[in-house]
Amino acid sequence: MAYGVKIAKGNARKAAAVKRRHIRVRKRISGTPERPRLVVTRSNRHMVAQVIDDIAGHTLASASTLDASIRGGEGDKSAQAKQVGALVAERAKAAGVEAVVFDRGGNQYAGRIAALADAAREAGLKF
Repeated sequence: MAYGVKIAKGNARKAAAVKRRHIRVRKRISGTPERPRLVVTRSNRHMVAQVIDDIAGHTLASASTLDASIRGGEGDKSAQAKQVGALVAERAKAAGVEAVVFDRGGNQYAGRIAALADAAREAGLKF
């Protein structure tokens, strides 16, 4: 099935490119009960990470820069992304998840996305 994303101008063009890449990635990636999907959503200010079982349609664990333990914390946005990665890995392990499939959400695997993934790996989550 073909998906179309309308071409726009300015910042909307970047958002359309991210949406197009995310659709391309999601054609191949799906979360199962044995290996759920770790989804990363990035905005200019915040990061959200969720561990999702796509078959059941349930979120097993989540973490965000809006959480009380991270919000207002010290450091730049990359440092906060590392905290989100460690927190989502801790919560996923508590939910019984050992391995995940990483969904970068159409974003480039660099900067805050890579920092979150590295922190989740260091906390013991397998990709």
